[in-house]
Amino acid sequence: MNSASDKRFFGTDGIRGLVGEEPITPQTVLKLGWAAGKVLARSARNRGKVLIGKDTRVSGYLMESALEAGFSAAGVDVSLLGPMPTPGIAYLTRTARAHAGVVISASHNLYHDNGIKFFSRDGVKLADEIEFEIEEMMQQPMRTAESSALGKAQRYTDARGRYIEYCKSTIPYRMNFRGLKIVLDCANGACYHIAPDVFTELGADVIPIANEPDGFNINLNCGSTHLGLLQKAVQEYRADLGIALDGDGDRCLMVDGDGARVDGDQMLYILGMARKAANKLSGGLVGTQMTNLGLEQACAESAIPFRRARVGDRYVMNLLTQENWLVGGESSGHIILLDKSTTGDGIIAALEVLSAMVDSGKSLAELKAGMAVYPQKMINVKMQRSFDLDASAEVNEALQAAEQELAQSGRVLLRASGTEPVVRVMVEGSDAAQVARLTQFLADTVQHAAQQ
Repeated sequence: MNSASDKRFFGTDGIRGLVGEEPITPQTVLKLGWAAGKVLARSARNRGKVLIGKDTRVSGYLMESALEAGFSAAGVDVSLLGPMPTPGIAYLTRTARAHAGVVISASHNLYHDNGIKFFSRDGVKLADEIEFEIEEMMQQPMRTAESSALGKAQRYTDARGRYIEYCKSTIPYRMNFRGLKIVLDCANGACYHIAPDVFTELGADVIPIANEPDGFNINLNCGSTHLGLLQKAVQEYRADLGIALDGDGDRCLMVDGDGARVDGDQMLYILGMARKAANKLSGGLVGTQMTNLGLEQACAESAIPFRRARVGDRYVMNLLTQENWLVGGESSGHIILLDKSTTGDGIIAALEVLSAMVDSGKSLAELKAGMAVYPQKMINVKMQRSFDLDASAEVNEALQAAEQELAQSGRVLLRASGTEPVVRVMVEGSDAAQVARLTQFLADTVQHAAQQ
């Protein structure tokens, strides 16, 4: 049986890389569109139909055209959404009764990268076996359909408006955010023309920043991976809070009125507590191996079940489905609310946090105060070649020594990234100095062992 690591093109979050280098080249993207069309539209009675959306990076035009041609060659119709957040594409795929949705985005990466990920007709990421089928089809000769059977392409003219209304519909219709001043960092990405309208139409005083994409400035010193711009703006405008989205809009981090960071773990805590108080939690919370120990302890104190999944929103989704729970997410701000969306959605997650503020009458700082945050440090060790962590006696010996020193007051995580050629070394504990020292020790050990 094949495993995810056996895939040639697909990683943990679709296909991603440097534009102009394999597999992010026009010829491979064309072939990918054809192969995906052949696989995904097999169940179509007549023509299949797919939706294609993208973020704001300049290479999106190239990749959109190549995918469109590939799907057409496979006899599949295409609806082009233009710039649209990843969760918006998932939503529209379901409501348009399409066979699949395609996202052209490299998420939080800078403009020189790009990527492709697929949603099934149900608005969820493709299962591993379907990705394997697409990869197998890519090895076959590309045969263009007869002229009478070629797929057609059209613009989806009201994608933006439909998604704005959907986002607003996820909170009670009487809920409004009048009196809240919000700084909204759109990361110069796919939410630039959507998120400001959502929050403004719900009554908030919105100050948008990083909302002028030029094809090159997506995620550049802004968005959820660079909170400094937002923190400065919140204090400058004396706002109640700030919201930072990423380039494709599937993640969100926040900043309280004092300019302090509110990460995905703290947002999960706020949502879990609010839902429990309203008797709407329906189970427990799912985090990941990277989730701060403070959330696990806060859940235990509040009698909220908590489970950890592998890192990656698809694994959070799998565990939520397995447990029949509704709420999960990652420290990075991928928050999944299965009663509202089929994938992580930065706008919808922020709306629910704001609703918790309004319902409770508390500030964001007050809502997060019940969760202690353990010092946590991570170092990404770059790899020049493949390296088997588990097989390294040197790494295992260092790992055991670090875990013994931490005892019950912390934990260690070593893992190879699924999207970059790095090994992530994370240490968490009650003593910040000890955490920093052990993280560096383990990172040095991994680097040394990988060079042997």
